[in-house]
Amino acid sequence: MLAVRLICVGKLKERYFADAVAEYEKRLGAFCRLELIEIPEERLPERPAPSEIEAALEREARQIEKKLLKDGLLVCLCVEGTQQSSEAFAGLLSRAESSGRPRISFVIGGSFGLSEGLKAKADVRLSMSKMTFPHHLARVMLAEQLYRGFQIKEGTRYHK
Repeated sequence: MLAVRLICVGKLKERYFADAVAEYEKRLGAFCRLELIEIPEERLPERPAPSEIEAALEREARQIEKKLLKDGLLVCLCVEGTQQSSEAFAGLLSRAESSGRPRISFVIGGSFGLSEGLKAKADVRLSMSKMTFPHHLARVMLAEQLYRGFQIKEGTRYHK
């Protein structure tokens, strides 16, 4: 069974987002071993300088790297990533599951994204859309796409 770890910067505070993620966590239990890890977002001043943002992202990256699944696939969600169809995403899950490294770490950054160094280490850079979404909503969207991807692999009617 595929081990999937969602590493997210920032705490999910909104109840409606937490409820949605919890529902997909429950559904995904039949398909993978899912683990959700939250990394605290670095505090920055109201108008941070680019150097302050970069330093904060590097500190977050060090914390994220400690939580990655060893010898697993690293997928970073970022705006410059590649967009995929749900079917292609299901193929990514299938390839990971059948590979010698059936572990995937998905990383969602905070409001300033992810460090360039961490993104450079990614096996896959994934973009949800050309649109901008709050990072908390991206967590819900990723959970749903994971569920959809497993449903596609199983050939169910969920994905029409």
